[in-house]
Amino acid sequence: MNQPLNQETDDAGVTTLMLDRPDVHNAFNAALIGELTQSLDELAASPPRVLVLSGAGKSFSAGADLGWMRAMADAGEAENRTDSERLAAMFRKLDELPCPTIARVNGAAFGGGVGLISCCDIAVAADQAKFGLTEVRLGLIPATIAPFVIARIGAANARRYMLTGERFDAQAAKAIGLIHETCAAEALDAQVESITDALLASGPYAVAECKQLIRRVQTFDGPAGELDAITAEWIARLRVGNEGQEGLRAFLEKRKPSWNAG
Repeated sequence: MNQPLNQETDDAGVTTLMLDRPDVHNAFNAALIGELTQSLDELAASPPRVLVLSGAGKSFSAGADLGWMRAMADAGEAENRTDSERLAAMFRKLDELPCPTIARVNGAAFGGGVGLISCCDIAVAADQAKFGLTEVRLGLIPATIAPFVIARIGAANARRYMLTGERFDAQAAKAIGLIHETCAAEALDAQVESITDALLASGPYAVAECKQLIRRVQTFDGPAGELDAITAEWIARLRVGNEGQEGLRAFLEKRKPSWNAG
């Protein structure tokens, strides 16, 4: 039996997770959710320099598998809640992974596929890719992905695309902030590699801390002076840390830092 998820790590420390259910457009089922959750737990414990998430075949991910959805429709509310909590936990783990993440959007992304993109730090899409938050077309709502999608595209765009369920193209996805770059399908790997190289040139600890900084600032709701104190302490700690010291010395000595010396 084929595994629904393939994982590879190269010599530079770049890990690729490939959703591998191309016959059903890499749609989620219980097996894929379980595999992806386990992989994300392992990557959180031992983070790679960069994680790239993509899909096998012509699609990135069509969201929920119809067979899985049919089984859930026949189950009770309690079982559906437990199942949905597993799915929500998977998205949360991807969103909070302590390394930079890139969505390599090779094709269509609908429903939960849009959720995966929204949980990644950076997203690059082939210009023929199509997108949609289509749950309402089935009488459902994009509940588990909503926190991540709304944070990504904003409430105004969510009000349009979540309510209509309409499909939109890569150019529209870029305009609303779902993805950062579009390119021809044959240039997708080169575009992802260019971004990966930029990430590898950065201090790995600094990148992980920067992800935490963005989250802390975004969610902070206390006095401005308190936030100023938090950020001042943060940069002071990194300046005297090993990576910060190495980075500053490398800059002053006009050489590459140790993490980018290869």
